[in-house]
Amino acid sequence: MNADLQTAESSRLHGRRLLIAEDEPIEQELLARYLRKQGCQVYLASDGADAIAQTRRLLPDLVLMDIYMPHCDGLTACRILKTGCRTRSIDVMFLSGATTPDDRVRGLQAGAVDYIHKPFNFEEVGLRLTRHLLGKPTFEAKPAGTVQAAASTLDNLIFEAASSYLLADLCHTPKLEQVARAAGTNVSRLSQAFKYCVDMTVFEYLREMRMREARKLLNETLLEVQSIAQEVGFTSGANFTAAFKARFGLTPGQFRQPDLDQTEKLRAAT
Repeated sequence: MNADLQTAESSRLHGRRLLIAEDEPIEQELLARYLRKQGCQVYLASDGADAIAQTRRLLPDLVLMDIYMPHCDGLTACRILKTGCRTRSIDVMFLSGATTPDDRVRGLQAGAVDYIHKPFNFEEVGLRLTRHLLGKPTFEAKPAGTVQAAASTLDNLIFEAASSYLLADLCHTPKLEQVARAAGTNVSRLSQAFKYCVDMTVFEYLREMRMREARKLLNETLLEVQSIAQEVGFTSGANFTAAFKARFGLTPGQFRQPDLDQTEKLRAAT
């Protein structure tokens, strides 16, 4: 690529908010490093379920997503994002080692705007990103000073502070007033921020985060189910089992079965 053209194209990425969903740490880091050099604000997700949660929370300009990831594959994650009222307009670009024409068709049918084969050229990624983001306002270019822009920024700040407070101790259920105080706001404004950012109440969000942490512990550790239940704030193993099945369609024991059908695993991951 011509050096002047390359500079012009990369400069258009400055200020873009991009989420990379990739389970391979080295590939994730190399891509993140390249995009940060272009002036992008980069966020990272380790699997499809994490990508869904972070996209709903951050509302990035675009999501770069691998297809084959643990817990929830990229195709499933993309379909879920494309059905969400707040995320359906966010572009998804697949970066995948699946290189057959059918793979590409499946990716585009899932709702992606582009499909790049691995191993990829960083300059090509940058060029395609520029093309897809052309004409879309950057995060910084939102109409600062308007009531709507100020409110959305404050909502995100409140949500971040409250979320950090809740996630620091999942086994504790604080009062709503305590969460609001930790976020430096009042209960009404706190509830508004959670509605705007994740379309949940504070306690619906806390319950969801507990379930995701429980799923992670079941998948990655040998802890007993009762111990995991206590780790995520349940005093009763029976209540934990009922809550986990209601959320994921499987009991904790079923989720841990090594021969569990992968379709069921993927369904439980979302």
